Amino acid sequence: MNLLPRSAGLLCALIGPPGAGKSTFARQHFKPTEIVSSDFCRALVADDENDQSATGDAFEVLHLIVDKHLARGRLTVIDATNLRDDRPWLLARARHWKRPTTAVLFDVPLSTVQAQNASRDRAVPAHVVRDFHTLLPTVDQLHEEGWDTVHLASTITRPQRTGR
Repeated sequence: MNLLPRSAGLLCALIGPPGAGKSTFARQHFKPTEIVSSDFCRALVADDENDQSATGDAFEVLHLIVDKHLARGRLTVIDATNLRDDRPWLLARARHWKRPTTAVLFDVPLSTVQAQNASRDRAVPAHVVRDFHTLLPTVDQLHEEGWDTVHLASTITRPQRTGR
C-alpha cells in the first residue's frame, strides 16, 4: 500500500500532461482547500478556465496562493501540468518556507492520456497533449531537481473517504 504523506506544510506537485488525471486524483486524495489549480486560477482572472491568454495572470494568482499556504504551514497541492518552468519556483518557495516537497508523476501512456483528453468537456488539442507528454521527467530527474520524495501516480492507493 502506497499512500501519500499528508503532513502540514507539505508542498505536493502533480506532474503530467493535460488529460493524465491530475484533477481527478487531486479531488480523490485531498480536500478542496488544499488544492491550488491552474485552471481554477485561470477562471478567477478570465472567467474561463480554458482561456490560455490568461495563463500568465493565472499563474501570478497561483503563486500568491501557494506562497500564502506555505507561509501558514498548510498542505498545498499544485494541480497544474508542472512540466515547464514551474517546478524550480515551487521548490524555491518550499525551501524558503522550510517545507517538505513531494512530486507525483503521472506515468500514464500517451495513448491513455490522448483518450482521456478526448473524452473531456474541455479537451486540449491532441498535438499539445503530445508535446506536453514528451516533457515528462523521470523519477531520477525529479530527485536530481531536489524533490524530497517522488511517487508514481500509478502506485498510489486511493484513501478511504473519512467525512471530508
